[in-house]
Amino acid sequence: MLAFDKVDVSMAGVHVLRQVSFRLPPGSTCALIGHNGAGKTTTVRTIMGFTESSGSIRLAGEEITGVAPHRRPGLGIGYAPEDRRLFSAFTVEENVLLPARVAHLSAEETARRLERCYAVMPELKELAPRPAGSVSGGQGKMVALGRALMLGTKLVILDEPFQGLAPVLAQRYAEALKRLRAQDRDITLLITESNPKLLAAFADITLTIERGEIEAGGH
Repeated sequence: MLAFDKVDVSMAGVHVLRQVSFRLPPGSTCALIGHNGAGKTTTVRTIMGFTESSGSIRLAGEEITGVAPHRRPGLGIGYAPEDRRLFSAFTVEENVLLPARVAHLSAEETARRLERCYAVMPELKELAPRPAGSVSGGQGKMVALGRALMLGTKLVILDEPFQGLAPVLAQRYAEALKRLRAQDRDITLLITESNPKLLAAFADITLTIERGEIEAGGH
């Protein structure tokens, strides 16, 4: 589903990603593990087109390196950044629906995808009418995941989703990911994390990145 081939990224003259290559088959769950500054966020931002890169990036066999950033979500990519980036004056449901409206999805398709989000995260439906600025940090992570699911039909990218979550909220988030996997076995998940133990029982592929390079021995 997703393939990197010798991808390089430099920022302000500093080599951030170095010849990064990996392949994620459809339906896989990949944990991208690394310390802060190792290159995890740069990798996911490169998938979204937010960096200047060389090499090849393919989604479902199609080269996307030349696709503009604002067009990549329309290819079936959902992205939940580490900082959530919610619109605090909008309701929770309005935040979730925003990508569908920007993508001009039909009312029927929008409703179908919203129900998919609520099936994965039932508590999100309870939060739907609340202003997004009033939810907790952990609940905000759920909103960001729901928003990513509105367009993520092929690939969903979650950047440090467990960071800062209390154990009970981390457990709820993990349960939501399991429901998503049970509901859609073809979707590919890419999850970045600093602590490999958090995803050890969930991911079927683990990639370790250090100093911008994928270490040998990933599986």
